[in-house]
Amino acid sequence: MILGCLMVALGNPSHGDETPLSPYMQKIVGQEDFVYVWTLGMEAVGDGSDKLVTIDVNPKSSHYGEVIHSLSVGGRHEAHHSGFTDDRKYLWAGGLDTSKIFIFDVHTDPAKPKLFKVIDDFVEKTGGVVGPHTTYALPDRMIISGLSNHQDYGGRTALVEYTNAGEYVATYWMPTDKNLRGAVKTGQYADGYGYDVRALPRLDIMLSSSFTGHKNYMRDFGSLVKDQEAMKQFGNTMVLWDLQKRQPKKIFDVPGASLEIRCAWDPNHNYCFTSTALTAKIWLIYLDEEENWQARAVADIGDPKQTLLPVDISIESDDRRLWVTTFMDGTARLFDISDPFHPKQIYQKKIGAQVNMVSQSWDGKRVYFSSSLLSQWDKKGKDNEQFVKAYQWDGQRLSPEFAIDFIEEKLGHPHQMRFGAYSLYR
Repeated sequence: MILGCLMVALGNPSHGDETPLSPYMQKIVGQEDFVYVWTLGMEAVGDGSDKLVTIDVNPKSSHYGEVIHSLSVGGRHEAHHSGFTDDRKYLWAGGLDTSKIFIFDVHTDPAKPKLFKVIDDFVEKTGGVVGPHTTYALPDRMIISGLSNHQDYGGRTALVEYTNAGEYVATYWMPTDKNLRGAVKTGQYADGYGYDVRALPRLDIMLSSSFTGHKNYMRDFGSLVKDQEAMKQFGNTMVLWDLQKRQPKKIFDVPGASLEIRCAWDPNHNYCFTSTALTAKIWLIYLDEEENWQARAVADIGDPKQTLLPVDISIESDDRRLWVTTFMDGTARLFDISDPFHPKQIYQKKIGAQVNMVSQSWDGKRVYFSSSLLSQWDKKGKDNEQFVKAYQWDGQRLSPEFAIDFIEEKLGHPHQMRFGAYSLYR
């Protein structure tokens, strides 16, 4: 296991893995046993609380494709993203509304996670950061990207560092025009917004992206898009950081709310991708021949004239293809990125009335999708489909494997998925 983890940190993609995860994490291969789904509570559905839902996804199991465990955390906190510690023993899951972080023990009994600890003083400890989003593993540390702040609940925010034990370490505020914090501004913007964070350890860098603040993401989507002033309050930047020093180095203009960041695995591939929610483009952040980091829009996602709202991306472990989900039309698109400067769409499939997250299996043969974006942004009426769907992927097409209706199961809005396996802890 240690050797495998080292190989990933060095960028060797000799085996498939759940590609969005930190390269510092314990390496596993083969068939996943479980999918853990961080799920938003839904009023009058079940107990109405946010919860961690466990799905059995081992085809050899008698409970294959079924929910086998559900652990409510009490109340609705706007469950959103989650991430494992580097040893993969604990899963950190944040609430964007209450700013609580729930730490689950997933190693004592991987089929039945237990609530280990709740961090309920995140805003106070961090100096006013609101909306813990990405929880990302570094060696014995968790880096957490915020979305907002407690002063104006806008998009200005920070990265926050904790120990694996849940002890606060430091806050690193995003650079702004008023305080660049040592970073170089390359374009018009230094807005201080945040969203995702990813690291390339072999190059000693981190990248952060940008979204919007609490007063926007907790607002009804229909009224939000009609408010011209509110729609101006979305991030237009990505920030390059010195990984070891936690120091912002360079600010790129990436207009239109850059969301998920996915970095190449091959040690000869010095680049990462993101997609922009409001402008529906794929961006490449890359190290050029002069060893300077640059950012460039390299492809459109679907028809630029339509409002598609790209929400998640997933890079394959050989860096050849990139999955993109678009929320508004419920579609998954696959891009050939073997030439990262010229991605080309090669496949698409309608998943549902709405779709959000996409997760690929470790061996690349299975793809999972979940439906929920945000409680106030999900569609209304018959289009408010809430599901987790599994597909087989043969390299040419997706074939349905199973689907779970989370409303019918009285669970709520399924958001982010993470994989579990018994083999990790034996």
